[in-house]
Amino acid sequence: MQRRAFLRTGGAVGTAVALPQSVVASTAASASTALESTPDGDPLGRVEVDGAAEAVVGDDGETAYLAATTGFVTVDISDPADPTVLAERLDLEVDGTRMTEILDVKVDGDRLAVVGPANRTSADVFHGFVIYDVSDPADPVTVSDPYETGSHIHNCFLEDDLLYVVENDTDAHSLVIFDIGDEPTEIGRWSLLDHEPEWEAIYWLARYLHDVYVHEDVAALAHWNAGTYLLDVSDPTDPELLSRVRDTDLETQRALENEDAQMGLPGNDHYSAIDDSGDLLAVGREAWETGGDAPDGPGGIDLYDISTPSEPAFRATIDAPAADDASYYGGMWTTAHNFELRDGRLYSSWYQGGVKVHDVSDPAAPDERAHWHDVDEAGFWTARVADPGETFVASSTPLIPNADTEGALYTFRNDLSEASADSSDPIPGLSGPTAAVGLASGAIALEWLRRRRGVDER
Repeated sequence: MQRRAFLRTGGAVGTAVALPQSVVASTAASASTALESTPDGDPLGRVEVDGAAEAVVGDDGETAYLAATTGFVTVDISDPADPTVLAERLDLEVDGTRMTEILDVKVDGDRLAVVGPANRTSADVFHGFVIYDVSDPADPVTVSDPYETGSHIHNCFLEDDLLYVVENDTDAHSLVIFDIGDEPTEIGRWSLLDHEPEWEAIYWLARYLHDVYVHEDVAALAHWNAGTYLLDVSDPTDPELLSRVRDTDLETQRALENEDAQMGLPGNDHYSAIDDSGDLLAVGREAWETGGDAPDGPGGIDLYDISTPSEPAFRATIDAPAADDASYYGGMWTTAHNFELRDGRLYSSWYQGGVKVHDVSDPAAPDERAHWHDVDEAGFWTARVADPGETFVASSTPLIPNADTEGALYTFRNDLSEASADSSDPIPGLSGPTAAVGLASGAIALEWLRRRRGVDER
């Protein structure tokens, strides 16, 4: 590994990448209520962000940071009715080598981590991460040399001076931990195959380490069909396995074709998060309809009691909104994507299925309290709390294939007492089994880049 300097903007378009396409799964549509953000039910505000993917919110709740495929964007959300772009750092380069397929950023304090590319590629692009000082979000500046990992980075998590990175370019499928307090330095790692080598026999995308979430001393690793693993990271130089939750097994996976194992249920642990108390784990399963045996279709979010992290206990499943066609290319994406747990509430995104708010104070009986969607323009990548008890934000992505969704950041009121009465049709015009999708593949991101710049692939 080595560091590379001279990060700058400008440069050429990103090139094709092969992706582990994210996936979640679910079963039936649930009754929902229209999300009342303003008297007419619309969001409080919206600002266009070209190429938007993941969004996170700074500690003060007044700034959102968005991955934007070729870079990142900062947005002032202090007035949720008028979100305003503060800074754009697009077309990033490191030492003359472009960064591309930036689908994830993370913020903690005055530090922002920008990682990529999201998927495996042989193209000449920078593989690694860059740390920015965002104490002035209108003028982000790098704080150390870019760090070249030599492998793609699908997702990451930043807490204090520790950056947790998923590594999938080797068969180990490892969590790698870096100390970024001064110059970035690798200090620890944990590998699925070191603990369960039998998973090496399964197609690599079906055991992919897709995401990591850290709360205090516990890290949750969403390892696709291998399950979600909880690690004790109190000593980041020596992570230790606490437990796992799993929706499938090796024998089931061996019986599946590679694409079915990657795209369909059971399994497909795509994103996991822990609530602020540390007692509740949510696991989002991203999957498509493959025409195989049941369960077959997109997925929702499972809730687990982890008050004793070594003994997770299943509590309930939240199903995705319904769609007529739940296949990858042929239908409407309504599977669960990224989300946040805060103060007994689950704020979730469902691509064209919209955004939802659930009361999960009793995780065995989650109560859907609010739902807003615009299937024609909005494909939500994530939902994040901005001002607790007041507002949350959700990013819409243009990366959904065969859809006209737009890149944007939306703001919503989360005062659930304002929610309107129940509606029998959660998504007008949709019915039947849930639809699905996962994080946009490298090919999808490339197609968006081509549309943006009119560049032909050679």
